[in-house]
Amino acid sequence: MLVCLETVTAELNDKHNVDIIYLDLAKALDEVPHQRLLSKLQAHGIAGLVGNWIKSWLSGRWQRVCLEGTFSSWRRVWSRVPQGSVLGPVLFLIFINALDNGISTNVLKFADDTKVYRVVDNRLDGTQLQNDLDSLGDWAVQWQMKFNVEKCKVVHYGKRSIEFEYSLY
Repeated sequence: MLVCLETVTAELNDKHNVDIIYLDLAKALDEVPHQRLLSKLQAHGIAGLVGNWIKSWLSGRWQRVCLEGTFSSWRRVWSRVPQGSVLGPVLFLIFINALDNGISTNVLKFADDTKVYRVVDNRLDGTQLQNDLDSLGDWAVQWQMKFNVEKCKVVHYGKRSIEFEYSLY
């Protein structure tokens, strides 16, 4: 948060405009496919005893829902990073670590909160930010994640902001 604040403040002091887009990954921790997460862990060198422990911790999970005292049937869980643990957010960050590979816009990630921001003084800057959003959308499709477009927000900062319109998908 402080990195973004410092950067935006410096750009505004230099008379630039900055657009920030707050992204929301739909059901972020609930949608992480276990096999894809495990492949990313292995690519990061997390294997052996630790890798096997994480695999065991993720697999073999079942869940059911209780509504007004009535329970659904038990269902096997094939995706989802268990919430309420210290390990959950760390595993999720490892899973989305490559989200910003190949884009030029600033990206900050904290658990399931992501923001992208850059100077947008003209249409070319706005187009570049849109291209980077398109790349983020492509990443989401590739890794079986979805952005909740209804919860994604754009904030335009600057006295001469062109208020470029962005879209996800």
